[in-house]
Amino acid sequence: MSAPFDLLETDRLLSTTRAVRRRLDLERSVERELLLECISLAQQAPTASNTQSWRWMIVTDAQLRAQLAGLYREISEQALPGARKHFARDAQTERVYDSAEWLGQHLHEVPVLVIPCVENRFGPSPDAAGAASLYGSIFPAIWSFQLALRSRGLGSTLTTIHLYRADEVAKLLGIPESMTQVALLPVAYTRGTAFKPARRPPPESITHWNRWQDEGPVA
Repeated sequence: MSAPFDLLETDRLLSTTRAVRRRLDLERSVERELLLECISLAQQAPTASNTQSWRWMIVTDAQLRAQLAGLYREISEQALPGARKHFARDAQTERVYDSAEWLGQHLHEVPVLVIPCVENRFGPSPDAAGAASLYGSIFPAIWSFQLALRSRGLGSTLTTIHLYRADEVAKLLGIPESMTQVALLPVAYTRGTAFKPARRPPPESITHWNRWQDEGPVA
């Protein structure tokens, strides 16, 4: 039985949709219709109890982008050095942190900043199931949005560092208290469209079958 999609193209899309920072084209504007097209595709993603509670905050105004980027930069300058020291154990991860620091300095130049939100807020003591349900209702849509961007020559990266000051961001952009901000995605056309799969360990090394074995994943 033949596959319902072109597997080579599908696999290329899935394996080369990278976190794009330095290769974002800061000089080229992004059409509103194109962003709505990608959001329309993202709306097909599954949600908990079919709530369809996605909301998308798109910031294109230069002044608002500058203010949002200022908050982001302040947080990243405080947080990234410590995170780099703790997590950067190889050259690939070091490059990621170099790129993240670059983004913090240039975020105001990115033509579009997208903040995916989900309708609902946590109580004072959220349980694991509730958190999984809430975020599970928006992250599939975010990834669909990013795949749709990639297929149209645009790039993005999912960041969450602004959430340390989410209340200030909400006030700046008029986001209602009933909404939970989930991420911030810088979006732009990419400088070139050729991206390669990243180096990852073999799937056998991170997969467990039937029971979790102390000695590691086994068949």
